[in-house]
Parts: sequence; structure tokens; C-alpha cells
Amino acid sequence: MKTLKDFADDINKCSKCGLCQSVCPVYKITGNDCAVSRGKFVMLEGVLKGDLKLNRTIEKYLDMCLRCGKCKDFCPGGIDVCEIFNIAKYECAKNTLHGKIENFLESDFVFGNCIKLARKISHFGASRLQPANDGKETTRLLYFKGCVNNIYPKTEKALKKILQKLDVELIERDFDCCGQPFLSGGNLERFEEVKAWNLKLMDCDFDAVLTDCASCESTLREYFKECEAPEFINAAEFLAKQNVRFRFKKPVRVTFHKPCHLKSADFVPELFQNCENVEYIEMKDFDECCGFAGSFALKNSNLSITLAQNKAKNIIETGADVVLTTCPACILGILRGFNHRRHPKAMNVVDFLAHADEIILKKSY
Repeated sequence: MKTLKDFADDINKCSKCGLCQSVCPVYKITGNDCAVSRGKFVMLEGVLKGDLKLNRTIEKYLDMCLRCGKCKDFCPGGIDVCEIFNIAKYECAKNTLHGKIENFLESDFVFGNCIKLARKISHFGASRLQPANDGKETTRLLYFKGCVNNIYPKTEKALKKILQKLDVELIERDFDCCGQPFLSGGNLERFEEVKAWNLKLMDCDFDAVLTDCASCESTLREYFKECEAPEFINAAEFLAKQNVRFRFKKPVRVTFHKPCHLKSADFVPELFQNCENVEYIEMKDFDECCGFAGSFALKNSNLSITLAQNKAKNIIETGADVVLTTCPACILGILRGFNHRRHPKAMNVVDFLAHADEIILKKSY
């Protein structure tokens, strides 16, 4: 397990240029330099020199981070900001009472068994997808369905409804949580535990790993930071590239929220070009964070709601009937921002496509 000292060179490499301020969603609201990467690095430098201790105050500022990765992408020094903060959070939490309580709640005994029970209940009697038998070569997709689908498999069922029309073989394994909550919360032992289990199950023959959650995909990519990674593809992007059309009888206007963890949203215009009677309207700052970010919403409720309200305002200004995204947590964040006002529906893109009146192959269209 790496320690904060292993990142001393990276922390010292930060020139305190302040470019991270221009992209950090939290800094834009607070103007607090301790909320942005360079401010946190000043504190961590003090810890490494022995001038400061990893106390509750520093931990509070580590928690005041969305782990959206925008500062990492924008950093001229290429510093892996999120990894450093995760290590620092780990060292903060491992010897504190609240840290031990959080780790217990995230253990396989508590969190793991709750997910397993939910999976058994929600998937009772469920059938597995069989590839279309038309003599063509099938695409083998290893499906990582994530914790939300294990609890409430609405998107999973929608995806299978669409995929059954395509030449796709969906490989399903009993994956554990991707580990995102453990990684960002500093529970690195638990993260390594689920990572080892999931990597073992990924040792099979497939063409790509399919996800319908941007956060899951981003975390799975973390498994392969030091080795060759398989191909990953989001379900919405996969469907955009297929020879399929979605026909809606009634006109509908949609907008799209890009989750922070979605690698690219370049597929979005192409996807909606394959939809009949669907008008796509790009919202202002469509790639700005919705403010949910897991435990951030609990530990920084006011900041989270402010970010969500900003997002909701941009959504409403489009006049869209539906706001779509590729992350279940983002749907929760968006709904918090509406604050009981009349608002567009918030849905996963896959759920929306499955509601089409007709799903047809272009060759027969």
C-alpha cells in the first residue's frame, strides 16, 4: 500500500499556479483556496515536513472534493490529484473512530451482504440475454452492472430489451461493487479487496467491458493504471454505434448531462440522430458537476445542493422534457437541484431509449 510520502515529489511538483481554480466546481462557489488542489497541497506539504498533522481539519478539506478529476486533467504538471487525496484520506481515517465506523459499514459483512441480498431479491426469476441467432458473428460484451442495478435493475432490464435485437452476447458475472465509494472514502484495503475479486471474474473471453454507469467505468479503468487495459464502452455510446433506430411517436425534447466520470460525450449527437421525433438541446455547462459525488453530498450538503441547483437551472432553461445522463448518482443529484419545482424527467439514456415506441434495425427501416 502506498503512503503519502511516496507522493512527496508530486506534491512538491505543484507550482501553485492556480490553474486548478478555473476548473474546480467547489472553488467557483466558495472561493476558498483550501477547497482547491493547490490549497490542499500546501497543507499536505506541511504534513510531510512535520509542521502539520493529518487532523480533522485537513480531513474536512479532503472531503470537500468531488473527485471529479477536472484539476487533474487541467494540471500542467500532470499530477494525479485524486490518487494523492485518496491516500491522504486513507491515512486520516485509518486511526480515527469515525473512520473505523465507516470502514465497518463498507465491509463485505455489511455493505457486501446487503448488495448480495438485494441482488437475489431483485433478480429472482430473471433470465439472461441470449444472442440473436441469425448466423452473424456476435459481439461478446462483459457486462458490469454495478450496485444500483443489483438493487434496482431498471436500467439493466432496459438495456437487455434493446440488446436482444442486436448480435450481442452479454456475459454476466457476479461482480462486487466497483469500489468507487471505498476509493474516495479512503478505505483502500476494501478497494483492493473488491478490485482483486472483480479482476478474477474479468479473466474470460470478451470483446469489451460494457457499463451503464460512468462512475463504475471510471473506477474499473483505475484497475489497469499500470498494465494494459481491455476496451471499455458505455452502453449509450455502444448503442450510438449500432445499426439501430429508435422511433418515438410523439415529439420529445431532451438535453444531456455529462457525468464527471464519463470519459467522452462525443457520441451524444450521433445517438440522437438515430432517434426519430427526438430533439436534442445542449444545455449550458452540460459537463459541470451535478454536486452529488457520493459521500460529498452528505458531508458538504449545502455545497452539494448549490451545485445541483445550478445544474437544474441550466436544464430548465433548455425547455427540455427529459434530461438524460449515464450515471445513476447524477440522476439523484439532478433531482435534488429541482427542489420540488415542476421539472423535466431525469433518466438514464438507456431507460429513455427502451421507452421508444419502436426499436428497429436500420436495414429494415
